Amino acid sequence: MYDWQKKMQQVINRIDRYIKQNDDEALSLSHLSRELGYSDFYFSRKFKEISGMQYRDYLRYRRLAFALKELRDTEKGILSIALQYGFSSNEAFTRAFKEAYDTTPSEYRQNPRPVVLRTILKPFDCYLLGIGGCGMEQSIKDINIYFVTIPAHKFLHIRNYESIGYWDFWQKQSLIPGQDCETICGLLDGIEGKLDNLGGSDANSGSGQIMAYINEPTGRICSWGIPLTECYGVRLPADYSGKVPSQMLMMDVPEAEYIVFEHGPFDFEKENSNVEEKIEIAMKTYDYASSGYCLDTTPGRVFYFYHDPERFWKYVRPVQRA
Repeated sequence: MYDWQKKMQQVINRIDRYIKQNDDEALSLSHLSRELGYSDFYFSRKFKEISGMQYRDYLRYRRLAFALKELRDTEKGILSIALQYGFSSNEAFTRAFKEAYDTTPSEYRQNPRPVVLRTILKPFDCYLLGIGGCGMEQSIKDINIYFVTIPAHKFLHIRNYESIGYWDFWQKQSLIPGQDCETICGLLDGIEGKLDNLGGSDANSGSGQIMAYINEPTGRICSWGIPLTECYGVRLPADYSGKVPSQMLMMDVPEAEYIVFEHGPFDFEKENSNVEEKIEIAMKTYDYASSGYCLDTTPGRVFYFYHDPERFWKYVRPVQRA
């Protein structure tokens, strides 16, 4: 049922790789169509169907997203960046950059500000497609449980006081102007200095974007019996001084001890539900008394949730000495 979306996702993932390699031939419509086994016309139609834009426009915006980070994070010349990302001249690059971000490359380099980047398309989003390890395959990996001290940092985020879970969170956020998934993920993708960033551009993955829960009296009572407010954002250094997007909140998170329940890499399609069950059981049955710690349920404490099947699934929960 999902074969088409999965094949399209694989091609879309390759687009980012070809952009980084500056492989114009591989980025051509005809090349990508052949990879999928479709005609150029059919590929174009299906691409617009999932993205709402022509392929050439998506390619331009993804190139601009990579170029913006080069402007921000390196000392490369503007012309060199323009040519690296497929623009024929400084003028063509400046024109496209200003049309996308309402500022010129030189102005942005001098005064970086939050802008909405075109994030990678996700036609095969297992959450939104409602698939995720409903089969019988069982992971053989155990849950790794350990304690860590996390230094003081900042948490830039949005909150929803009524949502339950990732899908419901974004459904509710989409009803708030400027807080939909595409806008928020695009803004967070362009934030510099993310502590969990691995250099990718995928939400909940290499771009450092994570779910979290803040203990607030007005939050929903979760399965742990704690009033938690669901959040989505990025962790930043304690001394971060960049601009904060108007629709987001910034909070200071003090240094503290946490307990981590972590499962290693797994196959989302085959194992997700089983891994989730394993972690939930591990958290519910953990013997805090023997560890000398107890769960810290102080209002304002943050619970982090990392879900990246290629690396791990883990809950990071605040604790205090018993």
